[in-house]
Formats: sequence, structure tokens, C-alpha cells
Amino acid sequence: MIDRSAGLDRAHALAREWLDSLAERPVPPRLDSDGVAARLVRELPDGPTDTAAVVDELAAACDPGLTAMPGGRFFGFVIGGTHPAALAVDWLVSAWDQNTGLRVVTPAHSAVEDLTEAWLLDLLGLPAASAVGFVTGGTMANFTCLAAARDEVLRRAGWDVANQGLLGSPGVRVLVGAERHDTIDLALRYLGLGAPEAVAADEQGRIEAAALAAALEAGDGRPTIVCLQAGNVHSGAFDPFEETIAAAHDAGAWVHIDGAFGLFAAASPGRRHLTAGYEAADSWATDAHKTLNVPYDCGLAIVRDRAALRAAMGMHGDYLIFDAAGEPMDKVPEISRRGRAFPVWAVLRALGRDGVAALVDGYCAHARAFADGIAAIDGAEVLNDVVFTQVCAAFGDDDATRAVVDAMLADGTAWTTGSRWRGRAVLRVSVTNWSTTTADVEAALDALGRAAAR
Repeated sequence: MIDRSAGLDRAHALAREWLDSLAERPVPPRLDSDGVAARLVRELPDGPTDTAAVVDELAAACDPGLTAMPGGRFFGFVIGGTHPAALAVDWLVSAWDQNTGLRVVTPAHSAVEDLTEAWLLDLLGLPAASAVGFVTGGTMANFTCLAAARDEVLRRAGWDVANQGLLGSPGVRVLVGAERHDTIDLALRYLGLGAPEAVAADEQGRIEAAALAAALEAGDGRPTIVCLQAGNVHSGAFDPFEETIAAAHDAGAWVHIDGAFGLFAAASPGRRHLTAGYEAADSWATDAHKTLNVPYDCGLAIVRDRAALRAAMGMHGDYLIFDAAGEPMDKVPEISRRGRAFPVWAVLRALGRDGVAALVDGYCAHARAFADGIAAIDGAEVLNDVVFTQVCAAFGDDDATRAVVDAMLADGTAWTTGSRWRGRAVLRVSVTNWSTTTADVEAALDALGRAAAR
């Protein structure tokens, strides 16, 4: 019989060593994937290996190939870092090993999911009767919401996608802002809807309300979905929800909001104005591992019409045990899934309403400090209005900016990512980690100053 204790004890000790190293270790990895692969056994052994030895081998091989993403100086992508309460509970999720698709089979998770759903809707100021599906991430959150949207707008047009498919249907027209996130296009591709129609965006990436109204008026009679955005990936800007949602609904369109990291602005009294009117939409998507800082594999698909979500996602099988209260799997694409609601509940329970607001406000304060610090660097320019957690900067021409991006990675103090926005090479700073401190921001700014000076 395999002894669980030795492997778990080693994993716990190594996890603590890793977490304790984050404050001091360079942020970029020291080895590339080939270097890590060279440290691992190449041929699959014929016989068994002791569990603790397996854990040690993997940790020793991978440590130099790990990026300090959970640390306070990673600003490269909007990905967050796991909150201690979520991390601890996520260990339990793996140990409990619950397949949480069915209510009767996993009542513990279903009870927590129901409560967490209610907490989230209340915290975000969204309709209390909405359904929340716990999916893998922001991409699948968009996919799930847009699947419900596709099926519902076609149903209103007299077409049953579930039975008739898309071939021969009236088709669906999808309007998006010119600066929507690429995962919207990806989800539409998965759903067989093809490329969307782009509507003009302003200098901060916000969809232009007048342009959307004109596009809606010029409709071709097809059922329509409008995709809006809470948090532009470069500027952090939010679309003007009140005007755009009203115009879309007047035209009979379903409105979906991609709020991968920006949806939680509604949880902060100081940032709630950014989401004004967004509660009138029909669906919302976000990634709990971003602003809320839970582990990966936890997106949130929120749909106002529970029946529409269930119609798009639900399935039945004679071997399954159904409950009249509804099944968690009816709100998501997967049947088998881990207990995603547990770590979300843990963060909300640990922080409370005020703590979540402070988390959001802290990110924004650090982003403002970054903007001010970058503006003080000779030759640097902040390109966006810093309204949330994103800062985009240039350091002269494109070549100079790319050189600063490369120098930052070589320095290792912090991770900031290069991108391209509005025709220019930029250095992008994303602040989304609970553990980021003022000292982390200052260290990153010092490194930026050195990189720019070189």
C-alpha cells in the first residue's frame, strides 16, 4: 500500500520553501524548457518510484524554470497571485477529490457553490436571480455566456440550435468594440459564429456609443449580440455601459460584458462608478484568479436568465442522479470538474466585503504610483489614463521601448511585459496581486529607471 504521508510532507515542505523564496528570488526563470527537461528522467521507468522521491525529483528539476508569478513583483500579465486562504483551501480541494457536477453526489460543494454564487452577485451588484457557472477561466466564461446568448437570440427568432444546429439558421450578428480582448473572438469561433463586426473605439479603447448605435440601426435583421468590456487590457478603461446597453436592448440584442479583471471594480465603492449601468446587461464573464486572487482554473460565467444558461449547457444521462434544485453541471461546459467554488468562498470569507474593496483599491493605488514614477523617468511617457490597474508606457521610439522591456527581464527585479497598443510598442504594467507592496513598486520603478538609463 502506498504511504501518503511521506509525499505530502515533502510537498508541503517544498511548497513552503517556494513561497518563502518569492520575496528575494529574481522574477524570471533561470532555465528555459530545454534546460528543465534535461534535469528530468528521459525514459519512463519500468518499475515504481517512491512518492517522496518523485516529489523531490520534480521540485529540483523545475525550481530554476519557475517564474515568481505569485510574488509581489510580477506585473507582466493580469493573472494575480493566490491569496493564502484560497491556497490553503485549494489544497483541501485536491485532497477531498470531489467531482462536483451533481448536487446529490457532492452536497458539500453544492452548498458552498450556492452560497458563493449569492455572495458574488451581491458583492458585484448584479441581479440576485442570476446564475453563476464556475468554469476553467475567462475564455470559457466568455464561451459559456455567449453560448447562452447565441441559443437564446436564435430561439427568439424561432430557431432551436440544440435540435437544428446552426446550418440553415438566420445566423447571429455579433458587434464588438475594436479593442475587445481576443478571447471574445476565440469564443465566437468555438461557437461557430465566425468573426465579429468591430465598432470604433476611442483613444482609451472604450467602444464609442454613437458608433454602436449607428451599427445597431444598420442591422440586417439577424439576431444580435453586443459584447462590451469592463477593463481594457492595455488602458484598464471601461465601456460606457448605460448608453450602450440601452441602445442594444432597444434593438433587441443580448448584451454580454467581458470583465475578466475589471468586473470586480464594482466591489469597491471608490471604483464602482466605472461599472455604472453594467447590471442591466444579460451576461458577464470574469476570472476569479485575476482580481480576486484564487488559484487558476476558476472563471465565472454569470447569466441573468438561468433557463437560458441551462438550455445551452445542460445535459441528461440515465446513469446520472438528478436533483430538482438543479445541477451545478447545468451551468458549465464540463461534467467532471474540481471544487472550484471552495477557494472562491475562502477568499470572500477571509476578506469580507471591505477586504475585497481594499484589495481592488490597493491595486489601483499601486498602478497610480507606477504611473507617477514612470512619468518622472527621463524620456518616459505614460500613454493611458490610469483609471484602474493597467499602465502602458513608452520610452521614446519603438526600438527604445523594446530595449527597456528586454532590459527589465534581464535585470530580474520585476517582470513587466512588452506589447503593442494604438500603433506603438509599449511596456505594460498590470497590478493584480494581493501581496504587492509599496516596496515592490519602488523596486520595480528603480529597475525601470536603470533600464531606461541604459
